[in-house]
Amino acid sequence: MARAFLVVMDSVGIGGAPDAAQFFNEDRPDTGANTLAHIAQACAEGRAEGGRSGALKVPHLDALGLGAACRLASGDATPGLDAEPQGAWGAATEVSPGKDTPSGHWELAGLPVPWDWGYFPKEEPCFPADLTKMVCELAGVDGILGDCHASGTVVINDLGAEHVKSGKPICYTSADSVYQIAAHEEIFDLERLLKLCQDLAPTLHAMKIGRVIARPFVGDAENGFTRTTNRRDYAIAPPEPLLTNWVQDAGGKVHGVGKIGDIFTMAGIDDCTKGADAKLMGDLQALVQTAEDGSLTFANFVEFDSLYGHRRDISGYARALEWFDLEIGKVLQKLKADDLLILTADHGNDPSWTGTDHTRERVPVLAAGVGVKEAGIVDFVDVAATVATHLGITPPRGRSFL
Repeated sequence: MARAFLVVMDSVGIGGAPDAAQFFNEDRPDTGANTLAHIAQACAEGRAEGGRSGALKVPHLDALGLGAACRLASGDATPGLDAEPQGAWGAATEVSPGKDTPSGHWELAGLPVPWDWGYFPKEEPCFPADLTKMVCELAGVDGILGDCHASGTVVINDLGAEHVKSGKPICYTSADSVYQIAAHEEIFDLERLLKLCQDLAPTLHAMKIGRVIARPFVGDAENGFTRTTNRRDYAIAPPEPLLTNWVQDAGGKVHGVGKIGDIFTMAGIDDCTKGADAKLMGDLQALVQTAEDGSLTFANFVEFDSLYGHRRDISGYARALEWFDLEIGKVLQKLKADDLLILTADHGNDPSWTGTDHTRERVPVLAAGVGVKEAGIVDFVDVAATVATHLGITPPRGRSFL
């Protein structure tokens, strides 16, 4: 009996979004942003030599059609990615009015976001006074730090020492629909941070803020501060059933790997593993061997985005792609005859671009286990429809591209 594995390479966009001009990084529209192509071009030109060297080397992804998908989506050159596709391949276009994690994942799972997300203005202070008062009351403190748009790694470096001294949580946002709270795991206490975010979430969700994110960190002023893997996202629950529910309702098991449980508030998910990408890859490789017939394994690998895209680190992003390619090759070797593996992304995060935010892009859709086929330009919801159809489920939205 068939099984399905849906793997999101977080932020590995391929350019070409038709509405990119409506989305911005600082004052620059996302028109022309292309995460994959610009990394490949930088590698070929010797501009991504940090910890690696030469042309971008992702032979397994390219053999499935990654380079071809990028050229289809945008027409941009992808030096080093010129393999003749041996899988089913195409590019997907998003319609949800956001370039964030929930928008991309919900739509890939068959549900375009039915509303406009709420955002905080790029000014200081950026949070409403009554919201800050609520945070202080819930946390038992007399003030917050931050109250601004910021990069998570930068803000803990800038305010970590003051946080340790004062006990005030560091509250910040970004261009995404998020409210983030950073606090020291040991000094503020991890469980206290998680409860604060959980208790605050219903108020933020009523404002259509997509996620409240707990950002725990450790360290000290002398040696520096480092975020831990105990991040927790408290997301708005999807308003309608989506792919995970479809599979569960049909009697199949649904296994989450990475942020999937948080993104979907565990809707339709039987179990979920968490950790750094290296650990999650081991979990995925194990599930390829143990997942039940009729099951869906839904995985997210976030470090392309969190460690390299937002930080505009081209070399780091290239290293991550090359590591992922090597490891996904091991997954491909373990697939059974009736398995479907789809590799895709939720948005872009071009490390060569202005600013620090996501970029509006099309995403690759690469399928293994179903022969060679050009799927063309498809919709995000068609990914869910393809997985459902493979598992013998009639999807309420979208169409299979296989």
